[in-house]
Amino acid sequence: MAKKNNIPPQRGSALRMGKKRSRKLGLPPGSLIYLGEKTDQKLRITVLEYNENELRESELPSFDACPVFRPSPTVTWLNIDGLQHIEDIKTLGQCLGLHPLVLEDILSTDQRPKVDDYGDYIYLVLRLLRLQNHSGLMTSEQLSLVVGDNYVISLRDSDGDLFAPIRERLRAARGRVRKEGADYLAYALLDLVVDNYFLILEDLGETIENLEEELVAKPTRTTLTKIHRLKRDLIVLRRAVWPLREVMSRLERRESPIFKEGVYLYLKDVYDHVIQVIDTIETFREMVSGMLDIYLSSVSNRLNEIMKVLTIIATIFIPLTFVAGVYGMNFKHMPELDHPYGYFTVLGLMVGIGLFMLFLFWRRGWLSRRETEYPSPADRKPESRSAD
Repeated sequence: MAKKNNIPPQRGSALRMGKKRSRKLGLPPGSLIYLGEKTDQKLRITVLEYNENELRESELPSFDACPVFRPSPTVTWLNIDGLQHIEDIKTLGQCLGLHPLVLEDILSTDQRPKVDDYGDYIYLVLRLLRLQNHSGLMTSEQLSLVVGDNYVISLRDSDGDLFAPIRERLRAARGRVRKEGADYLAYALLDLVVDNYFLILEDLGETIENLEEELVAKPTRTTLTKIHRLKRDLIVLRRAVWPLREVMSRLERRESPIFKEGVYLYLKDVYDHVIQVIDTIETFREMVSGMLDIYLSSVSNRLNEIMKVLTIIATIFIPLTFVAGVYGMNFKHMPELDHPYGYFTVLGLMVGIGLFMLFLFWRRGWLSRRETEYPSPADRKPESRSAD
């Protein structure tokens, strides 16, 4: 019976995406069904209203007192943690006039990054990635953004401090975020998500360096497990970043009046960062694929070394076995049997044959490991070329 994998499944990983889609089979578009993992996460609604001169923070117990976004000099940031409460999300959609397809995508937490323009607002889907410190596994979570003229709604499945730097900038009135509108706040959230990808790439880069040293020193089965886990993390990261390139490209086209002229320069900077992340991911993927080849080559070379030793031992003992077999035959008349020094003579002959074969193997270099090791670039001699 095959052993089960001891590695716990990643929450929201590429291996599990789409497994719960069967629950929506046959239902009409806009059906609200939560496809994420069931947890004990409670609904948390935080509201930040700000302009250049003031900032107000509050927390709503529910959407009964529905916040209505009217034209005002303040920008409202509505952050919602916990998407399992379908009725509350439905109430929010009815209150703000969100399209049923938007509510369906918010609850379908396996969406790929995308952008949809509904005229009065823009709906964005991003992937939040985190590396678990205790297990080293990568988790993927959906972040939904609804961006209007003077409001931003961020919806995610779990509670966390990912947006803490932006909240601190708003409270301390640092930078341009308090002086700009909702479009700049949406840019700040996009930029924070992309910057988080760089932190993950730094951790993955350190992991790759450690694995390279382990491969050179002494690779084991655990090393192979780490390589496969790293390949899976890079697949999850690639699925989160590659579609984001198209999202940022669409935002750069200036097709929506939601984003003002002064914000497009910052969106272009986020687009450049996304391209940089994609290039780094592709580099890491090539390195990990090379590491897997190195591991397989190392295992093959180790097996070849073992087979070489066994072959040398067998080759030495083949003639010795032949001599011992000849004198082990039960013939009555053998000239050497009556010789007083015949036994010692045969033993000496066998020892001589063994030593001669060892000397022959040593002269041919079969007893050293130099032929199985690759010379370093500094040890390689340049090839001499004859003049034409």
